[in-house]
Amino acid sequence: MPLLSIWSALFGINNNKNSRSSKANFTQSIKSLKILPRFFRLIWQTNKYYTLANIFLRVLTSVSPLLTLYIGKLIIDEVILQSKSAAPANLTHLWTLVAAEMAVVLASGLINRIISLIDSMLGDLFANQTSVMLMAHAAELDLPQFEDAEFYDKLERARRQTIGRVLLMSDILNQFQDIITIVFLAAGLVVFNPWLMLLLVVAVIPVFLSETYFNQQSYSLVMNWTAERRELDYLRFIGASDETAKEIKIFGLTGFLKDRFSNLAHQYYLANRNLAARRAAWGYFFNALGDAGYYVAYVVILLQTVAGVISVGDLTFLAGSFNRLRQLLQGILTRFSYIAQQSLYLKDFFDFFEMKPQITSPQNPRPFPNPIQQGFTFENVGFCYPNSEKWAIRNVSFTLHVGEKLALVGENGAGKTTLVKLLGRLYDPSEGRILLDGHDLREYSLSDLRNAIGVIFQDFVRFQMLAEENIAVGKIDQLNSADVIKGAAQQSLADEVIARLPNQYRQMLGKRFAGGVELSGGEWQKIALSRAYMRNAQLLILDEPTAALDARAEYEVFQRFTHLTEGKTAVLISHRFSTVRMANRILVLKKGQMVEIGSHEELLANNGLYAELFHLQAKGYL
Repeated sequence: MPLLSIWSALFGINNNKNSRSSKANFTQSIKSLKILPRFFRLIWQTNKYYTLANIFLRVLTSVSPLLTLYIGKLIIDEVILQSKSAAPANLTHLWTLVAAEMAVVLASGLINRIISLIDSMLGDLFANQTSVMLMAHAAELDLPQFEDAEFYDKLERARRQTIGRVLLMSDILNQFQDIITIVFLAAGLVVFNPWLMLLLVVAVIPVFLSETYFNQQSYSLVMNWTAERRELDYLRFIGASDETAKEIKIFGLTGFLKDRFSNLAHQYYLANRNLAARRAAWGYFFNALGDAGYYVAYVVILLQTVAGVISVGDLTFLAGSFNRLRQLLQGILTRFSYIAQQSLYLKDFFDFFEMKPQITSPQNPRPFPNPIQQGFTFENVGFCYPNSEKWAIRNVSFTLHVGEKLALVGENGAGKTTLVKLLGRLYDPSEGRILLDGHDLREYSLSDLRNAIGVIFQDFVRFQMLAEENIAVGKIDQLNSADVIKGAAQQSLADEVIARLPNQYRQMLGKRFAGGVELSGGEWQKIALSRAYMRNAQLLILDEPTAALDARAEYEVFQRFTHLTEGKTAVLISHRFSTVRMANRILVLKKGQMVEIGSHEELLANNGLYAELFHLQAKGYL
C-alpha cells in the first residue's frame, strides 16, 4: 500500500473523487506581476528610508562575486608565476591580492548582514501596517458581507498575506541584484567562449519550466482549499478553548472533533503530498540536467587549459564564473516563477481591498437632528438576507415616536433583531424605507446616526480587556474619562461587579491573558449594558439585555432603565413579559410580519398573539 501511494504521488494519479478543478495557469501568473508596482508603493509608504537603503546596499554588493572570482584568478596566476621563477620569491603582490580578496569578502558579509537587518525591520513594519489596513477596511464593509462564506474565504486569504510579504520584496531585489552580477560574470565568459553561455541557458530552462508549473499547482491547491483550511482552524480553536471546554467535556465531543479534524487534515495532506512528491521527482531530474550541462562546460575549460589556451588562473575564474552563473541564472528563473506565484497570493490581498461597502454615507449628508423631533418611521419595510429567498421582515409599517419606549415581541426568528439592525443601518431595507424626522435614513451620515444610538445586543462581545476598556468601547474616545466610565457602570449596576474585582477598573477580564478574571453571564451582561449608557445616546436599543440576570437583578436594572431613559427613545427586545409591560407600546412580530401594536392592556384586550404568549408564560409561574 505505501508503495502504491508513492507511485500514485510520483506520477500524478489522483483517485480523489472530489479533486479540485480550479488551476492557476502561466498567463495568470504573468498578469499577476502587474500588481508588483502597487506592492512596492506600499513598501515605500511603510518606510522610504529603509527601502532606499535596501536597494542601494544590494546594488553595492552585487559586484562582490565578480571581484572575488577575479582576484582569486590573479592569486593563482601569481602563485604559479612565483613557483616557476628562478629568482627569490617576492610575495608582496601576492599578499596584497589576498588582503584585497579578504576585504571584499568581509565588506560583502557586513553589507549582507545589514541588508538582513533592514529586511527584518521592514518586514515587521510592513506586517503591522498591512494588518492595520486590513482591520480598517474590514470595519468599513457591510454586515451582510460578514455573513457570507465567500467573503470569509477572501478575508482569510488576505489575512494570510499580511505576514511575510516583505520576503517578496527581498526576492525581487535579489533578482535585480543577481541580474547585475550576471551581467559582469557573463561578460567574462563571452570573452573566452561564447558557446558556454548558450550551453548555460539551455541547461537551466527546463528547471525554470518545472518550477513555474509546480508553483502554479501549489497556488491552485492553496486557493481551492481555503474553506477547508478555515474549517481546520475553527476545529483547532473549539477543540482547545475556554469558551467551548464545558460543552466539549459534558457532551464528550473530543473524539468527534479529533476525528473530523484528522479526516480533513489527512485529505489536505494527501493532496499536498501528491504535489510535493511530483515536484521533488521532476525537480531532481531537471536539476540533474543542469548539473550535466555544468560538467560539459567544465570539460571544455579543462581541455583549453591542458592545451595551453588559457592559464590555470583563467581555469579557476571561468569554472567558478560558469558555476556561479549557472546558480544565479537558475535562481533567477526559479525565483521569477516564485515571484509570479507570490504575486498571485498578493493579488488576493489587494482584491480584498477592492471590495466596497454598499451601505455608505451620502456625499452631502443632511444635518442630523439634535434633538430628534418626530422619530423613526417604517414605511412598508422589508428585508431579505443575501443568498436567501426568505424574507426576514416584510410589510412592516409603524412610527417610533420621540421619547417612546417600544418593546418588540415575537418568537425566535420573528425578525426582532433584524428590525433594530435596520434602525442602525447595519442593513438597508430590501424594499420600503425608514424615515428619520420625515427624511430617508440614507440621507444622513452613518457616523452621526450611529453616534446617536446606544445598543447592546444579546450576543454582545466579551472583550478580553481591562474592565474600564470593556465599558469604554461604548464610546471609545472617552477611554481616559474615568468619571464617565464610572458613571456608566453605576447606571448599569456594573459598579457592584467591578467593586469585587481585585484591581477593580484596571482588572483584566476573561481568562485568555495572565491575571484575568472570568465573570458570570449576568456580570458580563451588566458590563455590556454600561456600554450603552456610555454613549448618552438619543436612542437606546436593548436586545435581551437581562437574559442572564436573575429576577432581582432584572427588576433593579429596569427600574434604573426607566429612570435613565426619561425623555429618550428606547427600543427593547425581550421574551420576559414582566419587562415588556414597562413599554409605552408593544410591537408583535410573527414570521417577519407585524401582527399587532399597542400597549400591554390594549393587546391583552385584543386577545391576539400577544395575549396568547403572555398567558403561556404566565402558566409557567403557576
